[in-house]
Amino acid sequence: MESRSPAVSHSGKNIGEDTTMTAETNKIVMRRFLEFIKTASESLAQELISPDAIFHVPGSPEPMRGPAGYLAIIGMMRAGFPDIQWTLEEMVAEGDKVAARFTMRGTHRGTFFGVPPTGRMIAVQAMNIYRLSGGQFVEEHGQPDMLGLLQQIGAVPAA
Repeated sequence: MESRSPAVSHSGKNIGEDTTMTAETNKIVMRRFLEFIKTASESLAQELISPDAIFHVPGSPEPMRGPAGYLAIIGMMRAGFPDIQWTLEEMVAEGDKVAARFTMRGTHRGTFFGVPPTGRMIAVQAMNIYRLSGGQFVEEHGQPDMLGLLQQIGAVPAA
């Protein structure tokens, strides 16, 4: 029987090992990112978000960009829900991508998407896909359950 050598990358490592190591590293970076979104730390933003990063935000015609863009996203959420917290429910990493399912929880104490504060609690799911490079986030496609959120604050009738 003939034995086959594993495919080798330009760095001399087995390609499968590179992919696994990248995925595991990206999971670690994702856990740091969770700390960032919970605290809105500007220093963590600079560390974790590429200056060239692009964030595709539902309801926004243009993507947000770089650390300032992501801080603006968090600021928008905190304006409507000052006590908002994110729980990372699960994540899957492969190569340079991480898929994450979050639950966002908070109290509607500020205007959000034109809806005045109601004092209602929310618990909303979000599915986001991230692309990382060199230990930094370079792209995000975020898909929060906006219909569920708007129903929970009374802006849209529940089904």
